[in-house]
Amino acid sequence: MDAGWPALERHDAGGWILRAAGGVTQRANSIWPRDLTAGQSGDDLPGLLREARAWYRRQRLPVIFQLFDNPPASALHDLLDAEGFTRQSETLVMTLSASADPLPAAAPVTAATGLSPVELSSVPSPDWLRVWWDVDGRGGEDALATARAILEGCPSLYALVRDPNGKAAAVGRLALPNGTRHGGLYCMATLPDARRRGFATAIMRALLHAGVEQGVADFWLLVTAANHGAQTLYAQAGFREAGRYLYRQERPRRALTGC
Repeated sequence: MDAGWPALERHDAGGWILRAAGGVTQRANSIWPRDLTAGQSGDDLPGLLREARAWYRRQRLPVIFQLFDNPPASALHDLLDAEGFTRQSETLVMTLSASADPLPAAAPVTAATGLSPVELSSVPSPDWLRVWWDVDGRGGEDALATARAILEGCPSLYALVRDPNGKAAAVGRLALPNGTRHGGLYCMATLPDARRRGFATAIMRALLHAGVEQGVADFWLLVTAANHGAQTLYAQAGFREAGRYLYRQERPRRALTGC
């Protein structure tokens, strides 16, 4: 997952990976506690947190953790609770084994379905970027340029579907980290006026089949706990929940006032 959405800057802080990308996306601007035993023998957790705060202060970014909500992370969660870190953006990790589970058939392209052939590319086209950023983007052209650098930091396949008028309507991305047989579905986005027409299903199925052709054996995707519609779509394709994570963000500190 870290390789599928790579930060532009990284710092290894005693088993914690500090990541930054100009504030574009929480994933690329958060701490990944790769080694949850760090700070529990030798160095202490408060010491690691002080180092992380100093690094993010230099980046002019808030301190955010991407952290699974499970027993191995309990000591770190306890520290963050005591420090007043918020809990936000609970996210499901869903997985699918291409070797164990049959893939859903590719969506049919017929006049009746109104689907155009899914366009696949190894780079995000201007049309692809426009659809994704219109749906999920936060910020202007500078932020989009940073987001594109994140996307292109991992070999990927980009899928796009057009509506019957030829307008780009829905997109998705399959990250293909080098040296692995895993693929991650990201950036599933459909323009509001093109929803409930099967475009997202066509994108997903095309990327799954293209991934298998590239040698992918196992797939993952990330979906917010609140997005029940997307969870249903992915479950129908055979994806099952494998875990959950959330973001823990430090609250802004108020400046002292008065004389």
